[in-house]
Amino acid sequence: MRSTDGLLEIGFMRTVFDSLGTGVFVTDNTGRLTACNPRAQQMLRRPQEQMLGHDMHDLLHRGPDGATVPRDECVMLTVLESGRPAEGSDELFLRGDGTLVPIIWAATPLRHEGRAEGSVVVFHDFSLHRDAAEQTAAYLAALEGLTARLTMVAEVSTVLISALETPEMLDRLAGLLVPDMGDWAAIDVHTAKQAGEMQRVAVRAPHDHRAAEALKGPLPPLPESTRSAVVQAMRSAEPVVLDADTLAELPDSPLARAHRELFDRLGGSCAVVVPLHTRRQVFGALTVARVAPGSSYSEAEVFVLADIARRAGLVMEAAVLFEQQRHVAETMQRQLLTPLPQVDHLTLAARYRPAESAAEIGGDWYDSFLLGDGVLTMVIGDVVGHDLKAAAHMAEVRNMLRALAWDRTEPPSLIMRRLDEAMTHTSDAPMATCVFARIEGEEGGPWRLHWVNAGHPPPLLITADGHTRFLEDGHGPLLGLSSALHMGLGWPDAHVDLPPRSTLLLYTDGLVESRTRDIEAGLATLRRHAAALARRDIEDFLDELLARIDPSGDDVALLVLRTPAAGVGAGTDEAPAQHAHSPAAGNRGAPGSRIEDTPVRDTSDPV
Repeated sequence: MRSTDGLLEIGFMRTVFDSLGTGVFVTDNTGRLTACNPRAQQMLRRPQEQMLGHDMHDLLHRGPDGATVPRDECVMLTVLESGRPAEGSDELFLRGDGTLVPIIWAATPLRHEGRAEGSVVVFHDFSLHRDAAEQTAAYLAALEGLTARLTMVAEVSTVLISALETPEMLDRLAGLLVPDMGDWAAIDVHTAKQAGEMQRVAVRAPHDHRAAEALKGPLPPLPESTRSAVVQAMRSAEPVVLDADTLAELPDSPLARAHRELFDRLGGSCAVVVPLHTRRQVFGALTVARVAPGSSYSEAEVFVLADIARRAGLVMEAAVLFEQQRHVAETMQRQLLTPLPQVDHLTLAARYRPAESAAEIGGDWYDSFLLGDGVLTMVIGDVVGHDLKAAAHMAEVRNMLRALAWDRTEPPSLIMRRLDEAMTHTSDAPMATCVFARIEGEEGGPWRLHWVNAGHPPPLLITADGHTRFLEDGHGPLLGLSSALHMGLGWPDAHVDLPPRSTLLLYTDGLVESRTRDIEAGLATLRRHAAALARRDIEDFLDELLARIDPSGDDVALLVLRTPAAGVGAGTDEAPAQHAHSPAAGNRGAPGSRIEDTPVRDTSDPV
């Protein structure tokens, strides 16, 4: 009965041995194979008759190059000598078809009745696990590279949209590309002076900063035909990849020699030249190079560089369009802001500061002219809108006011009523604000201000000793709202005497209101600074006032009047009177009116 039980147990164990899903070897004390299960035969692609009786190490164990591993380095055989289990995952077995299979294994000494009988080696095909690990590592590396590229592109985009000037933007762009995309970078662009002229505006080479700076400057003009990579990239609007063989070619034009000088001074074994372009225009070329021998650029890297250059081209095109629109708007504004008249001992000055954005140049204006009765007028106004259309409407309203006022001795309120009706019935101009004032003087008497205000910030009167007062009277509805008149609203006339050596300031809301400051705070700031500047010459008064307040965002117009000292008035002969309609004044233009784009004083050209 026991014999039968033993046979059943052996049979059961044999079934388990054959059914295991992993390879199993049994060796004797010398390392010869005495048993192997079907899974081992399958993984090694060898039948058992080709393995049993053979030395396991000599038959199967191989190094990465396929050579037999020295016997004294076989960690599986150490189990036979030490009698202790061992395991590993970096060994290779030779298959019957000559290929190598990586295995993960574990070896255990085989003992029977206290005697060492050999070892049992359990192993599994590790190739699938290793391939998956390698794929995961490759994926993570690719993901890391992509993340780095996306981070760089994000940084580049930030630079492109935040830099105020194109040269600054291009220099910072070149700096961002080094060293991630190359050991140095250079940018060559067309100049605006003459067609075909080139200039190198940026060179970044951390390993040789002095040489990089020396390579900036004017470049030879674009040649008609050349192999120059810069010209090829600019004319084809496609990237040009340079390898060591291409870089070894002799340059065939002055521009090609100038481009080759980059590599002579900074080194380079490969490079990519990409055009800075849009669909409509090519502005220049970006060159990025690597110095180490054998370096190269992948297709993905070329694509990234081309995309960055395209983005830079779009920003450059936007900058060109910005300047063109700004120039058109400023030219229009200069033509509309006429010279200031000179009347008796009164002194006038004006400033116009365009908005920072070209799209916001438009509706503000100042004006001063003599009426038919010889009375001086002062006008400040603002048409709704911030664009070229607003500037055109401003010109329309301004000219309407001149035409309605110049030959009339009516009170300002009637002039304002006529202007409102004209805007409503004969013009498509939108709403507008305006202060219209007459400066009247009697023989030997004081100067007097007579004015109305159509929804505009109040004029500011500053006495010679620094007392300030906003002229709140005369206030009525905005222009362009004739319905307000039908409701009984209008523009009440207001009067005030102007003390000797006093200063009258008219201004638009851009001086006192912004996105970060409400108008009440702005008015308080204006009042404080104006009081402190009361004794300044009116030219200095305006310049210093703008410098202290530093308005931003909207355009700003200012018109200022200074009355003479006591005893000097209309009709006195202390000094000769000049009038804007006299030939001398008309030909010369009046000092004091100008557009503020720089702090440089310009009295020869008032506008």
